[in-house]
Amino acid sequence: MPSDCISFRETNYFSSLICDYLDEKSKLNSFYNRFPKIENFQLQIEEKGMSFKLQSRAILVSSLHKQYQSTDISSKTLNNIESLKDSNTFTVTTGHQLNLFTGPLYFLYKIVSAINLSKELQATYPNYNFVPVYWMATEDHDFDEINYFNFKGKKIQWNRHAEGGVGRLHTEGLDDVFKVFSSELNSSLNATTVKQLFESAYLNHNSLTEATRFLANELFKEYGLVIVDGDDPDLKQLFTPYLKEELLKNTAFNKVNNTSQKLASTSASYKIQVNPREINLFYLKDNFRERIVFEDDTFKVNNTSIEFTKDEILAEVADHSVRFSPNVIMRPLYQEVILPNLCYIGGGGELAYWLQLKDFFESQEVPFPMLLLRNSVLIQTEKQKQKLEKLNISKSEVFLKQESLINKKVREISDIDIDFSEQENYLKQQFSSLFELAEKTDKSFVGAVKAQEVKQIKGLKNLEKRLLKAQKRKLADEVSRMVTIQNELFPNKSLQERNTNFSEFYLEYGDQLIPKLIQELKPLKGDFTIITL
Repeated sequence: MPSDCISFRETNYFSSLICDYLDEKSKLNSFYNRFPKIENFQLQIEEKGMSFKLQSRAILVSSLHKQYQSTDISSKTLNNIESLKDSNTFTVTTGHQLNLFTGPLYFLYKIVSAINLSKELQATYPNYNFVPVYWMATEDHDFDEINYFNFKGKKIQWNRHAEGGVGRLHTEGLDDVFKVFSSELNSSLNATTVKQLFESAYLNHNSLTEATRFLANELFKEYGLVIVDGDDPDLKQLFTPYLKEELLKNTAFNKVNNTSQKLASTSASYKIQVNPREINLFYLKDNFRERIVFEDDTFKVNNTSIEFTKDEILAEVADHSVRFSPNVIMRPLYQEVILPNLCYIGGGGELAYWLQLKDFFESQEVPFPMLLLRNSVLIQTEKQKQKLEKLNISKSEVFLKQESLINKKVREISDIDIDFSEQENYLKQQFSSLFELAEKTDKSFVGAVKAQEVKQIKGLKNLEKRLLKAQKRKLADEVSRMVTIQNELFPNKSLQERNTNFSEFYLEYGDQLIPKLIQELKPLKGDFTIITL
């Protein structure tokens, strides 16, 4: 299974912030702790080791055993859970929503990145243990983001009313989804396995948390993956000091706002990913997850009649900390408080908001983890690769927006020159003489000359567009083949990994799909990987 790569910047699918981070631009140094290079992990290990208590490890292991009590886990996963009791064991963590049937492909790439980085760290630092962790976003409440997956151009969707944290949702109604999905599958051995995976996960478990844990475990248990559900009373209890401070002091609001302003002022192209609230917590019960706000000296739960005085809400935190759910600002801190974590692996959007959090972490005296952009992958078949070669489309060109790709290739293969830039430059030179003449005679004439220059250049560009359009018609067969192959590799004109479900590739490659990804993906390499299967 050969692989190739292209820089993230060259794909034009990643923000300037993330590309500058990957290039280690010095202007971003203050927004993160250590850059994820293998030699930098020693200091991260030492820093995290000094701050993480054995008592926290014991609670974490106890909680994990409870969470896994109904799951058939591998000996490697069990050993990894047990090893978390030891002060020389650390985690590499990625997180993801509870998307139906894993959602888009990058669910796999995140977890493979965590597994492979753990393996690389183990080889480099044999005196320590490294455990890959998948953090399930069980407390998220945006059901519309996770209730579907795409399969061969069709949207397989779970239609139901949903409120509260999605992890607590009952799997009722997924039997109908299973029927729809099954009707799209053939009777091959791999298709049968896919059906069994879906059925076992979603029809044999009561909650979306249980179903997702089962599915992720089935796919990755032989690699020792540990799956964490943060919606846990014992783990939340470890977080109570931070919950209280968030309610009373608005520390996150102030720190993250200050960092965000600094980040935005660093470059006009940097976009702020998230904005903190004065209180970055939700109140969570089975049927709702609503923001906590402070108004009129009272803590109120938005869109409900629930209210607390200061003493009452502090008592609620002490007695029922599981009812307090961190938002996108507080969740990273929660994760780092309850895990002996060294590195967080996420997508570009995730890393962008993590870069807003370092000062906040420092104020809480919690080590800021190393931030690693997950592996990104384009999977192509050998046949698709050959088609690209016949069309003379390079690995960078295939990432171009479709119109740009077609225009570029039509110009290249056309038997006439469609580039009018030489004529445009000549026209500008002629008008420069007219500008000089206008300056010497009547300066009010300059505006008329400028208007004529704009008109002439615009006319020239329109002629170029018409000629290009005519050549596209003449080369319609080549254009059609370009469009077809790019649409296959970039469904909905976006990255394959953000659209396609793993099941499409599992039908073809079966239980060899994940081992091949494990073999090919190098998390610290820092490139976008192109794999030919």
